[in-house]
Amino acid sequence: MRSPTFSLVSTALLLVGGAVASCHGKPAACQTLDASIVAHSGTPVGKEVKNGDVTLYITEPDKKNGRAKARSGAAVLYLTDVFGIALPENKLLADSFARAGYLTIAPDLFNGSPAPGDINVPGFNTTAFLAAHGPEVTDPIIASTIAYLRQKHGITHIAATGYCFGGRYSFRVLAPGGGVEVGFAAHPSLLEGGEITGIAGPVAIAAASNDALFGPAPRADAEAKLTAGSQKWQVNLYAGTQHGFGVRVDLSDPQQKYAKEEAFLQAVRWFDRFLVAE
Repeated sequence: MRSPTFSLVSTALLLVGGAVASCHGKPAACQTLDASIVAHSGTPVGKEVKNGDVTLYITEPDKKNGRAKARSGAAVLYLTDVFGIALPENKLLADSFARAGYLTIAPDLFNGSPAPGDINVPGFNTTAFLAAHGPEVTDPIIASTIAYLRQKHGITHIAATGYCFGGRYSFRVLAPGGGVEVGFAAHPSLLEGGEITGIAGPVAIAAASNDALFGPAPRADAEAKLTAGSQKWQVNLYAGTQHGFGVRVDLSDPQQKYAKEEAFLQAVRWFDRFLVAE
């Protein structure tokens, strides 16, 4: 039987297993978070570095941040949409995770050639682009980034947050041996059934109410598979939103702005709840 749905103004919440916040015995980790932590505009504060042939965007928390101290040894792997780290909103959202206390790293999944900001521009072939960036190409980039986090930064616990294209991979790295302990996906695309049933850790999803790529049917299928599995899971459905709202929204629309901020807070609280920190 499908879990009941509870209306929360702009959010329908499905939750299986456990509360969504926990201190793990570390009070500093439970400092109150609110929407002000989310940067919608401005200049990204992180830096780009090279790991072999892969460019990484790295953003670090302020060491004076009590949450950062509580999250020492933990990091967020940020897996972007098709617009990659070239999109300012992706870097700004990564910076927001750093303000929440997590060292955050976003690999360039597209080798400097992401999709254009408007994929409907003449001449851009979405099908060909996605075919050129399948798991056989993307998985090694992500694996090398995880290795970099462990070897270069001494990270022992990793959470993955993925958006659209990256949402699928937040499930893939949550498989046994994938290198990630906790996953979050906002409006995932191209997500396959085996990737859902193959997870070995808790996963949360932020879904848009109007999404041609992760609409009612695939969302219900994902919920059924998660229900049948053994891992903790959560699906939040945000009203008045479209595919991509976790990263880019019309900021003049209060509902969309609220949903983006709440989806971010959903991810952080999920990581706080389930990611083990030293």
